[in-house]
Amino acid sequence: MPSIYDLKPAFQNLLRPLTHGLASARITANQVTLAALALSSFVGSIIIWKPHEPSILLLVPLALFVRMALNAIDGMLAREHHMKSRLGAVLNELGDVVSDAALYLPLALVSGLDALLVVSFTTLGIIVEMAGIVAVQIGAARNYAGPMGKSDRAFLFGLITLLLGLGVPPGFWCTALLSMGIVLSALTILNRSRLALAEAS
Repeated sequence: MPSIYDLKPAFQNLLRPLTHGLASARITANQVTLAALALSSFVGSIIIWKPHEPSILLLVPLALFVRMALNAIDGMLAREHHMKSRLGAVLNELGDVVSDAALYLPLALVSGLDALLVVSFTTLGIIVEMAGIVAVQIGAARNYAGPMGKSDRAFLFGLITLLLGLGVPPGFWCTALLSMGIVLSALTILNRSRLALAEAS
């Protein structure tokens, strides 16, 4: 199934000059990974501090865009500048799910968003990533199939927070988008599991 993740190669090409500059400055892939985690935690903390201030939500799509860039950069630093390590692999996988939790779970405190739906969507997102990682344990490749992978999840949360931050009144549309995310996340778990089993066999 198609996913925003499929656009990653083009995005990486845009960031490659910056990545070369960071490598020349001796910035490591692990440092970039930790910076992405720190950014998500910082923005999540601000939302917890002022959950009823709509303009604060504009930080979420901005943080997601920067984090997406950092995630692409750390991967290129690791692959193209010989910075791969076991620690990096652990930080990469754990960093993504912890960053998601730190940034998305505080949205359960935002007026107009159903807390149960926010928590459910975030939790299923963690299981989606687990389904991709489990593929490796059974002899298949790390799976990034959609339709609701990390990038798609970021787009949906980014869209919701952008609209709310711009002053669009919360309503049924919030519930509809979060519910859609939950359904597509469940489909993604099934899809990744099915593809992993097929590849391993």
